[in-house]
Formats: sequence, structure tokens, C-alpha cells
Amino acid sequence: MPFNGEKQCVGEDQPSDSDSSRFSESMASLSDYECSRQSFTSDSSSKSSSPASTSPPRVVTFDEVMAAARNLSNMTLAHEIAVNENFQLKQDALPENRCSGFYADLGVHQLYPVLASRVKHIVHRAFWDVLESELNAEPPEYEHAIKLFEEIREILLSFLTPGGNRLRNQICEVLDTDLIRQQAEHSAVDIQGLANYVISTMGKLCAPVRDDDIRELKATSNIVEVLRQIFHVLDLMKMDMVNFTIRSLRPHLQRQLVDYERTKFQEILEETPSALDQTTEWIKESVNEELLSLSETALTPGAENSSKPSLSPTLVLNNSYLKLLQWDYLKKELPETLMTDGARLQELTEKLNQLKIIACLSLITNNMVGALTEGLPELANRLKRISAVLLEGMNKETFNLKEVLNSIGVQTCVEVNKALVERGLSTLNAEVQANLIGQFSSIEEEDNPIWSLIDKRIQLYMKSLLCLPSPQKCMPPMPGGLAVIQQELEELGSQFANIVNLNKQVYGPFYANILRKLLFGEEAVGKADASSSD
Repeated sequence: MPFNGEKQCVGEDQPSDSDSSRFSESMASLSDYECSRQSFTSDSSSKSSSPASTSPPRVVTFDEVMAAARNLSNMTLAHEIAVNENFQLKQDALPENRCSGFYADLGVHQLYPVLASRVKHIVHRAFWDVLESELNAEPPEYEHAIKLFEEIREILLSFLTPGGNRLRNQICEVLDTDLIRQQAEHSAVDIQGLANYVISTMGKLCAPVRDDDIRELKATSNIVEVLRQIFHVLDLMKMDMVNFTIRSLRPHLQRQLVDYERTKFQEILEETPSALDQTTEWIKESVNEELLSLSETALTPGAENSSKPSLSPTLVLNNSYLKLLQWDYLKKELPETLMTDGARLQELTEKLNQLKIIACLSLITNNMVGALTEGLPELANRLKRISAVLLEGMNKETFNLKEVLNSIGVQTCVEVNKALVERGLSTLNAEVQANLIGQFSSIEEEDNPIWSLIDKRIQLYMKSLLCLPSPQKCMPPMPGGLAVIQQELEELGSQFANIVNLNKQVYGPFYANILRKLLFGEEAVGKADASSSD
């Protein structure tokens, strides 16, 4: 089962054309009122690939993955799967069912879910201690060991595709509980041999990433420790299978999620008509800004006057999304349609603010001492790492940005002087160092020209990213001055575009109605509703 090694491209696994058609048609219908017919259609072909492996692939179905999603019973988690291309379940997501027979014997199986961590550890250790004493007894007692092999057999069978096959039959024959019990009664059972067979079978079924774990199992001589580690690796293999299923069926989850979220939000809107108030204000702000910009352009000497400004719904909505990257998430409410992505957007905004400062610091350093440090790429990378470390946690209220910027300035002077000395050059004089530190510290001041410049270029890059067709096969050109953060900015931009694209798919019809109302009034909305009812 090749579960690992996939590398996803920017914007990959977006909903297909058929699933985005409703949104595209809603936006295109605005052309009836002399609006741009730019579409949000997603022209994607979802792929699910796996690295080559000698392990047999597990075929999963849409029904299986949807059943898993229902078991999660959490819309937020389903949304996370659809949006986060790196999403994966962790080991603690699996229910604890190990050694269930022993827990039943102790009478603690019903209490186990609420036991404290220390008590769970004691119970686990007690089980393995009892198992070891039983196997070392004269004569050995095999009942608990047999129960373990019975559970191991069921887990191994769960990794196989339904239906009869040679490996399934072999597992059932070798780990036949009745046969093992009969052998135990005659002191002829080979526990070590059974364990070796299990390990060999696990090696055939596991993902390549588990090969080292299998080798460690083979090198372990203590039979109790071998059994304990077998269950540990089996749990890891379970998670590999779940995460592979999520990745391979992720496009289907996205399509299901679009309809599900849209339907649920429509139900909320019918019960609470004000459920789009914040969203309307969010879009209205962009509409007013675009109208103001068009009016100023019309008043510019030499510009052609137009009796009626024409706005692009696509441009208006993209500008609204860009506002989220400068949002005050602690003081300002998010649009209702973006509540599910609030934490993710806040994290992206915080990361972006850190990248902006790093780009500002790099630009100041290059302008002041770039001629002296030219040809030293390692110095630039070292200064970037220092800045990133010192700016960690800059979004906390207790973070003193001015003090940290001053510290970065001092450290930058130290690193630059060190590089100059290594090249046999004179160090920076006191005036240049003071000027450099002072410019670093001034970045936090309002209307700082360096900050404004970098912010404007990042906004331009993000805007270009949202205008590209989806999925993006390549990134837009990087504006000047941002090369130092290019890799991080491309990754952040990819995550932002994924959030935006899915949000458009889900809430496109609602946005289209809001735009009709804002641009053309209630009459246009009534005509559109009447047309759709016909």
C-alpha cells in the first residue's frame, strides 16, 4: 500500500468544473446588467498518485471515505481535510482497543476512556508483565498470547481488499486460533515462529516509510517486546491507511463538502436572515473602494469619461479576500461565510506580517551595505534566519517589536562586520551602524515608506495569484525586493489561494446575490430570482 511520498502542486485537488458551475453561472449572469463576465470556473483534473511500491495497493471507494467522514461527525474537520493539503490524522486519533480481553478480565474496559495517562500506562505495563510471566511459567500459559494473535490476524485482514486471495487464506491458516490453541495444549506452539510470520506479512503490507520499523522488529529477540512493538507498528499502519484514503479521495470530499456547506448555510440563512450582514459589509467596502478609484480615474486629465462606471465582480470579490490578509482578527468580526477558516486565515496573516518585516530588513541592509557584502549569499541567509528566530511570536500582545528590531539591527551589524573582516575589509563605522539600527527600529512606525513599499508589492503578488486560473501550474512573477522570502511567500500564497478557491465554490451564489444588490439594487435581485424560477 503506497501511502507516502506524494507531493502536491499548488492549488491541486480543487473542485472540478462540474462542481464549480453553479458559482460560475451565478457570476456570469451579472453580465445581464453590464458587468464583467469573468468566471471563477475551476478547470482542474484531480490526481491521486502514489510512489512505486512492492506492496499491494488497497482499493478504496467513495462510500468508504464518506463513511469515515460521517464517523468524524465534525463539519470543521471535514472542511480541514478539504482545505489543508497536508492534513493527516495523528496516532492518538485511533481508539484504544489494545488487549481488550485483558482489560475485560481486569474489569476496567468501561472505565478506560476516562483514566488518567498514568493509570493507562500502569494498565498497559501490567498487561505485558502478566503476559511475560505467563509465557515464562512452567508449563507456559498461552491464552492471552493467543488472544493477541487473534487480534493481530483481524488487523492484518483489514488491510486486504475484500474477497478471496492467497494472502488472506494464508493469514487465516497460519493464525488459526483453534489450531494454535490445540498446539498449546500439547506444548507444540511456536510463538516466536508466529511472530516472525506476522512481521514478514506486515513487511509486505506496510508503506515504505515503515520499513525501518519492520527491520527493528526483526532484530528484537524478546518475544513479549516483539509482540508489544508489533501492535505499535500495526497502529502506525492503520494511520497510514487512513491518511492514504483521505489523500486519494480528497477531491471527492471537496465536492461533497461544497454541497454540504452550501446547503447548511442556506438553512441557517432561512432561519436567520441577518446571517449575511457582516459578509455584505465586507463586500460593500470593496465595491465603494473600486467606485472611488474609477471616479478618480475618470477625473484624471486625458482619461475617457464614462457615464456609468463598470465594475468587475471578480475584481471586487478578490479585493475583498485580500483584505483578510490585513484583518484585525482580535477586534474585527469575520464575514459569516469565512468563519470556518478564521483560525487558518489568522495564522496566515501572522506569518505574512513576519515575512513583511524580514523583507523590509533585507531591503534596508542591501541598500546600506549591499555593495560591501555582494557575493555573500550565505550571509543573507544567516541574517534571514536570525530575524526569523527573533521575530517568533511577534503577534503576541507582550511582544516588544521595537526592542526586537533594535536587537536584530545590532546582530546584523555584528554579522556584517564579521563577514567583512573575513574578507580583509574594514568594519562598518559607528555612524553607519547607528543608521542601520535606527532604520530597523523605525519599521514599526506608522506610514514607514519601506514597510508601505513591501506591503504594496506583497498585495500585488497575492492579487496576481488570485487572478490565475485554478489549479495554478506555475506561480506569478515575484515582485522586486521579495526574493529573500520567495519560497515562504509562494507557500503561503498557495495556502491562501486554496482557501479562497474553496470558499468561492461554496458561497459563490450568495456572493453573486450580494453583488447584484450592491451594484444594481433590489430590482436586479428580483429580476434574477424571477429568471431563475422560470
